[in-house]
Amino acid sequence: MTPGSFEKKNAPRWCEMDVLMTAVEKKQTQVDVKSLPRLFRQACADLALAQYRMYGQRVVHGLNDRVIRGYKILYRGRSVGLENCVRFVVATFPQAVRREWRLFWLSNALFWVPFFGMMASVWWDVTWVQSVLGQDGMASMEQMYGGDGASQISHLRSQFGSNFMMFAHYIQNNVGIDFRLFAGGILAGLGTIFFLLANGVMIGAAAGYVQYACNPTSFWTFVSGHSSFELLGMCVVGMAGMRMGLGLVKPGRLPRKRALRESTIKAMPLLFGGSLMTALAAVVEGFWSARELPDGLKYGVGIGFWVLHAVYFLWVGRGVKEADA
Repeated sequence: MTPGSFEKKNAPRWCEMDVLMTAVEKKQTQVDVKSLPRLFRQACADLALAQYRMYGQRVVHGLNDRVIRGYKILYRGRSVGLENCVRFVVATFPQAVRREWRLFWLSNALFWVPFFGMMASVWWDVTWVQSVLGQDGMASMEQMYGGDGASQISHLRSQFGSNFMMFAHYIQNNVGIDFRLFAGGILAGLGTIFFLLANGVMIGAAAGYVQYACNPTSFWTFVSGHSSFELLGMCVVGMAGMRMGLGLVKPGRLPRKRALRESTIKAMPLLFGGSLMTALAAVVEGFWSARELPDGLKYGVGIGFWVLHAVYFLWVGRGVKEADA
């Protein structure tokens, strides 16, 4: 077969491929492009045949350009997916938190006020904390944080067996908390508010009891590394739950069903970002917090993470065009 007859035979197929690629590049959704992968494979075979038979630079270069163009279109999904993930972390998520700054402060107040209230209560009347934790809770705190850091790590090793098992346990625990916080939003936000208050009371009671009756150093060195990820992430998921609940409380001129759907869509970046933070908390908790390291190093890393979160939520993503809500 001569180069001319080769071109004449395959030109209709190449032309069809060019039309489909142009439609994809111009985002013409009305064009059916299901045949593009097949045409791309055939063009690759044509290119290999043209190179083998030495049909000339014009034919080979034309096919090569067509194949490169098709490859970029068909396989760009992977790079686009990665780009979307990066954009979410460096722009979409922090922008969503800043956009809902009122919910951010409300969610944090609902957690931190009872947290510090329960911590402070041990110095006036420890029975409040004892009634919250119960006998089993106090015994657990004393067993884990009653001694030094080495005994605490030994207790964790005997309980979980490995860092990975600790990580798996904390992931399960954090996912459960996130689910309750978000799902509680369907009750007009009341469920989310309840779980934020309850977590503030429980965690504050635990911290207060350790400060009162156990070894505070073993507790604070353990929680310092992952505390910013876990507690702020929990509050951000609480924001998502309350944003969803507001669709029922304040639907505006929309039917409540549609208002709930739209408010849930707005809550998704907060849910995904907050869940990512609590997942990272489980990573730090499982692979860093239980390690035998100098107390100063653990405190320094913990403070550094809190500072990084403040910088992240205040400044990251500023100047980047926000995606349409």
